[in-house]
Amino acid sequence: MAYKPASYALRRCIVILALCLFFLVPTLNAGTSSGQVEIIRLAGGDWGYPSPYAHYPRGPGGFKMCMIFDSLLERGDQGLIPWLATSWQVEDHGKAYIFTVRKGVKWHDGTPMTPEDVAFSLNYAGRFPMTWSYVFDRIDRVEILDDDRIKVTLKTPTASMLYSLGISRIIPKHIWEKVDNPKTFTTPEAVIGTGPYRLTGYSREHGTYRFERFKDFWGPAVRVNRLEFIPVSEPILAYQKHEIDMIRVSPDLLPKFETDPEHRILKSPGFWGYRLLFNRNLPGPAQITQVRRAFTHAVDLDELVAKVARGAALPGRAGILPPDHVMAAQNVRAYEFNPEKAGRLLDQAGFTLNGGSVRTGADGKPLAFDLLCAGDEVRMAQILKQRLADVGVEISIKSCNGKTRDSRVRNQNYDLAIIGHGGWGGDPDYLIAHCTGDIKQSSSPSASGGSGLASPALMKLLNAQRSQTDPEKRRDLVVKIQQMAAEEVPEIPLFYTTGYTTFRPAKYDGWMFMFDHHSLEHSKLSYLDWKTWR
Repeated sequence: MAYKPASYALRRCIVILALCLFFLVPTLNAGTSSGQVEIIRLAGGDWGYPSPYAHYPRGPGGFKMCMIFDSLLERGDQGLIPWLATSWQVEDHGKAYIFTVRKGVKWHDGTPMTPEDVAFSLNYAGRFPMTWSYVFDRIDRVEILDDDRIKVTLKTPTASMLYSLGISRIIPKHIWEKVDNPKTFTTPEAVIGTGPYRLTGYSREHGTYRFERFKDFWGPAVRVNRLEFIPVSEPILAYQKHEIDMIRVSPDLLPKFETDPEHRILKSPGFWGYRLLFNRNLPGPAQITQVRRAFTHAVDLDELVAKVARGAALPGRAGILPPDHVMAAQNVRAYEFNPEKAGRLLDQAGFTLNGGSVRTGADGKPLAFDLLCAGDEVRMAQILKQRLADVGVEISIKSCNGKTRDSRVRNQNYDLAIIGHGGWGGDPDYLIAHCTGDIKQSSSPSASGGSGLASPALMKLLNAQRSQTDPEKRRDLVVKIQQMAAEEVPEIPLFYTTGYTTFRPAKYDGWMFMFDHHSLEHSKLSYLDWKTWR
């Protein structure tokens, strides 16, 4: 008799345990199948306060801001997808856009988002251009049609404006409507958005960021509860010690990881790379087309790929757009490495060798340039210096930090400059900035080129593609632009990187590339279960 109660108690415990497992296991399986993890750590560095106005223009700053702030459309792996707008229509041959605004969206402070917020954001960005905003002064008016639709009418039809309007960040009217100096607005209210993450920690001094999941996020399930960007002096070592969860890997280190099933390696598309800029705003040799063409023959692009990118890159193309771009032309002029031809072009331009090692012009001045670069670009600059010296061009390397270099490029304070650029996969409208150097066409210093000396014929094509909303006709114009740019050489694309990224899929395997960008960790969708959601 004494045994039965014990047996009964034991059976009861087993039943309770079984019931617990019955209800618990589906929850555990759901978390595992969606790849949900508690925390992902990545290499840090200061890229500014992540409001739409205070972050640094380059990618790492802007993409951190995008974790907090949503836009009408988002960049998926194949193209633009609905986001805060559930649908859109293009009317009047590209002059008007109607967006249906998603309902049930909340700001991080709990306030509902409305079409008034969307209209305010686009008008505000017209008055005060956001660090990453491309609407500029092209909007004529924004109208609220009803409780879930807005209409944006442009001053003139602009083919790239769906992209530009779609990725402009939406900010809360009730916070920003009284802010007259948005770039200095860095209180906690400045980072209230509708995005999947809230900023819960930032140190400018240490370059650290902490983002935590917004529990009332309207969209796809958030697969990573917390993102942290931390200072790392040796990325490879930090990755091996599990301090960070993803790293870039140079080709010489690939064997270390590709034979280990614990790691997965992905190759990036060639949407990031380096360009050699000519400051054609200054009177002098850089204004002469024959001189710029001579540079293209004097520079060995394959040498740069081998020695600087260690093989993980594609040589630059004179047509500017990379071969991975959907509108890359195949029949543009190519400039092979040919020092003899470079010398003949310089002779024709009036710069000759008169017994010395440096060419001189008719005025007796040497053919000499200062070459501005930053950080690791010094090695690239040294190779360029040597190759140009071989054809009689004197180069003085001027190295500085990246922010100083970007500032000097924007202010046209340089002769030649090496600059990195990550937007080569985007809408080809950026060719205007590359061909003319008009920094008003882009909020990023890396997207500008020399300065506005494009020929009238090239300018006509650049302006025509902007207003051409028929996709095939626009593609034809963009092909012609690449062909003409290859003749005028407004800049020299040096190479487009196709680097490698490694991570541990057992920790997290949700990473994805955007259709126009090269980085896995920079895509907001990398942290969301968006493919199931959509």
